[in-house]
Amino acid sequence: MKINNLQKLVHNWIINHGVRYFDILTNTILLSEEVGEVSRIIARNYGEQSKQKNCKKNEDLGEELSDVLFVIVCLANQTGIDLEESFNKKLKKKEIRDHARHHENKKLK
Repeated sequence: MKINNLQKLVHNWIINHGVRYFDILTNTILLSEEVGEVSRIIARNYGEQSKQKNCKKNEDLGEELSDVLFVIVCLANQTGIDLEESFNKKLKKKEIRDHARHHENKKLK
């Protein structure tokens, strides 16, 4: 799926199911909350932190990453950003800036 299509899909969901977008400040706070949930799952499943004994919640990293993506798309829609264009521009910038640096990094070999 193209990112532009994802932005339209999220917009249509907001209009049909969410009534309206939360304001930008609320969505920014929700983004922080969702990133925290992703961090918790990674810390417990891939890092050194253990799950609490009374934790019965089945944690789904894919679902939480999707929550992050959803809020990012909402923020892009609200601020008039074409994420596909912005992402492609950023990727091109990173290719130029980082190619030699990463290939010359002895830590990555």
